[in-house]
Amino acid sequence: MATEANPYAMPSPVQPSASRTETVKNALSRWGRRVGEATRKAEDLSRNTWQHLRTAPSIREAAVGRIAQGTKILAEGGHDRIFRQAFSAPPDEQLRKSYACYLSTSAGPVMGILYLSTARVAFCSDNPLSYEAGGGRTEWSYYKVAIPLHRLRSASPSASKQRPAEKFIQLMSMDRHEFWLMGFVNYDSAVKHLQEALSGFHHLQA
Repeated sequence: MATEANPYAMPSPVQPSASRTETVKNALSRWGRRVGEATRKAEDLSRNTWQHLRTAPSIREAAVGRIAQGTKILAEGGHDRIFRQAFSAPPDEQLRKSYACYLSTSAGPVMGILYLSTARVAFCSDNPLSYEAGGGRTEWSYYKVAIPLHRLRSASPSASKQRPAEKFIQLMSMDRHEFWLMGFVNYDSAVKHLQEALSGFHHLQA
């Protein structure tokens, strides 16, 4: 029916068919799932970041340290270059992932980066730590751990029963040396990729 204002305008209402309605419902359902997943990931990241900062003796120092580490990564050309310098990695060894976390030590948690390469799992502290060198001298050194993948027995996730937000990864070597990592910003990703790397490497060796 033409409108009085414009005889050339001809409204043409369309009744949505059952298939079109179903398409819209499906699209909204997919969108809802994506939003839900994005919200869950954002909440996990927020919780993990807070837990990461809480793991240190001082939240303020941890925040400042993490900012300083980010600046260092940018200045030195990224995680890959820092990893190669820290562990003298050969050209054919490729860095797969890196994760900000803490390593549990007898002196307390040490903030640093966990590196996962095609050949090893390694950790290096963000800052050098002091130690007694004898003769009353104090020296400084980065705290490093490196386990070749063929010497890694397991990478097991766990959490505190009293505080479920406190999550850990236990690395166990073939000769039963164990290392506890905590305060991950991306905990689920770290567990997933560590276990995939371990499974894949052992499968190739079988």
